[in-house]
Amino acid sequence: QVQLMESGGGSVQAGGSLRLSCTASGDINSHPFMAWFRQAPAKEREGVAIIISGSGVTDYADSVKGRFTISEDKVTNMLFLQMISLKPEDTAMYYCAAGFVWSMETRYFPAWGQGTQVTVSS
Repeated sequence: QVQLMESGGGSVQAGGSLRLSCTASGDINSHPFMAWFRQAPAKEREGVAIIISGSGVTDYADSVKGRFTISEDKVTNMLFLQMISLKPEDTAMYYCAAGFVWSMETRYFPAWGQGTQVTVSS
């Protein structure tokens, strides 16, 4: 069982930056893949970034490549998402998740946080 909790969301103007954090506890070592997802109103939840825990290997959705960076701190069991050059279309609830597969499909991630809201105004 894994428990996740996001923080760091807020409201920014277009072009601004935010850094999201996710604290993890429980049997996190049994979940080798950590990821960030987001969901805007009336839209499906989509994968944003994924990392193979302990490896530094990452992948990103095309919409955020070059602007978002996923990272982790294995000492503190923290996951981060650094977001720069934010756009209004980045507005969404952002979730961290832990899973078992190299994939950004929601069905492969059984553990989720409650989300943190990111709002980007033009």
